[in-house]
Amino acid sequence: MPPTVVVRHLSKRYGATEAVRDVSFAVGAGEIFGLLGPNGAGKTTTLECLTGLRDADTGELEVCGLDVRRQPLAAKARIGVALQTSSLPAKITPREALRLFGSFYGNPVAPAALLERFALVDKADAYFDTLSGGQQQRLSLALAFVNRPGLVVLDEPTSGLDPSARRELHGEIARMKQDGHTVLLSTHDLAEAEVLCDRIAILVGGRIVVVGPPRELIARSSARQTVTLVSAPPLGRELLAQLPGVEDLHCAEGTARFSTAQAPATLAALTALLQAQQAEVIDLQVRKASLEDVYLGLTQGGADDRSKPA
Repeated sequence: MPPTVVVRHLSKRYGATEAVRDVSFAVGAGEIFGLLGPNGAGKTTTLECLTGLRDADTGELEVCGLDVRRQPLAAKARIGVALQTSSLPAKITPREALRLFGSFYGNPVAPAALLERFALVDKADAYFDTLSGGQQQRLSLALAFVNRPGLVVLDEPTSGLDPSARRELHGEIARMKQDGHTVLLSTHDLAEAEVLCDRIAILVGGRIVVVGPPRELIARSSARQTVTLVSAPPLGRELLAQLPGVEDLHCAEGTARFSTAQAPATLAALTALLQAQQAEVIDLQVRKASLEDVYLGLTQGGADDRSKPA
């Protein structure tokens, strides 16, 4: 099956600033694909070019086999978009909004079906400004499905939501995949990306520096395990620095924290050191590498962790 999204050599400049530089990736049918990166990395510009909100300077953009730059109207008709914040009139109701958006398309989904799908039946006739943040985001998702999209684009969909609303929205996004939809997700929430996304692309300075499934990126990254130690008495920095494999050592207020790529050897030596110093372990935590470790290594100058785009 051909990919739902194809981006080849996309570039976009704003004056002297090159926001996106030679970005290429593809999103398979039925895949949840995440775009990650710090502010200013080019995520939003990439999404805006792909959805036809901005004109690309160079590059090829395809959605559902349609050329976004040459067939903008046809391509837009196949895309559903839910932005970080919804801008609807305060006194419009979900039912009215769904009818209005549906009137823009030839074969829209009936409002009743979308109200049921996104758990908005009880709020169907409530004013938009009386909806909770989670309900407003669910309405935003419902509006993105009005046109039966082949691609759903979500830009920071859970930003600003409380934990309960965020969990509900995660369930909705996972259901999109189960129903066979292709999802392109931009997020700053690394845990969200690790749980939801089949693959991710990390952008730095307008370029993609790595593409792949989160678990594979973690496995092949040089990101190290992190050790946190609280002991009585605390072990001095000089002693801990001599342990094999210790890097990025920080000691403050009785807590020592460091990373290691040689966890078994480091922990064995640490145990021997604790016994030699007759120190009692108050707390000892060993945390495996996570997507956050990979992300920080790539976005904060960890050139050794970088992998070529796939």
